[in-house]
Amino acid sequence: MARPRVKICCIMSVAEARMAVAAGASALGLVGRMPSGPGVIADALIAEIAAAVPPPVATFLLTSETQADAIIDHVRRCGTNTVQLVDRVDEDAHGAIRRALPAVKIVQVLHVTDADVIEEARELAGAVDAFLLDSGNPNLAVKELGGTGRVHDWALSRRIVELVGRPVFLAGGLRPENVQEAVARVRPFGVDLCSSVRSDGSLDVDKLAAFFGAINHAAA
Repeated sequence: MARPRVKICCIMSVAEARMAVAAGASALGLVGRMPSGPGVIADALIAEIAAAVPPPVATFLLTSETQADAIIDHVRRCGTNTVQLVDRVDEDAHGAIRRALPAVKIVQVLHVTDADVIEEARELAGAVDAFLLDSGNPNLAVKELGGTGRVHDWALSRRIVELVGRPVFLAGGLRPENVQEAVARVRPFGVDLCSSVRSDGSLDVDKLAAFFGAINHAAA
């Protein structure tokens, strides 16, 4: 099987972006304002990093905005080529984003808390370019919208991969020790990780190498 794409999230600087791309990342996650979780940086820094990333590497703006106008404004300020919607958005938001920003890819995060997520994915499949399956909980008083480091039920993720007809990124607690099993069980288009390739908050070149070694072995 082809090696899944790898998205390195929580990129904090141009130097980290270059390190991740050199290691083999196909996409970088740039985290805007969030109610909780790691990796938040200012919009001006997101724009600086996005401008420095060479094609064809994708730059994902992680936004917690839920209304179309606010999402569109956030993407325009940051200049990324992809928007990752980490929360449920207003009913007409996907279409409004598509009309306003036709060149920007739309990735909807689904937090895999129970089997209801399968129907949610089927209902949204026609409105997005891809899904990212994570292990947060948007129903808490302080929403968890990513970066938890927890593994969710991969059987539910596999069902979504089988049903939606869209690329699916798998996130949530992926490490060199479990990524081969994750890829075998879910068969995602891509994987997404943050904390497992960091040491003391900084991107770690040795941990990146270990992860890419493990996922390359999984593909082989």
